Amino acid sequence: MAVQKNRKSRSKRDKRRTHDHMVHPTLSIDQTTGETHRRHHVTRDGFYRGRRVVNIGDEA
Repeated sequence: MAVQKNRKSRSKRDKRRTHDHMVHPTLSIDQTTGETHRRHHVTRDGFYRGRRVVNIGDEA
């Protein structure tokens, strides 16, 4: 069985692994507003899964 002669550093290992998860985020369409948003995130209007969870513009 092949055994490497020199140990790879954590830095080299992590540089190789950086590209494993470079994918575009999955998008969904909200049931109520029809707005496109990232999955498991609130829409710009403050809706999550068809319900308003954040009142946008009320904060002064």
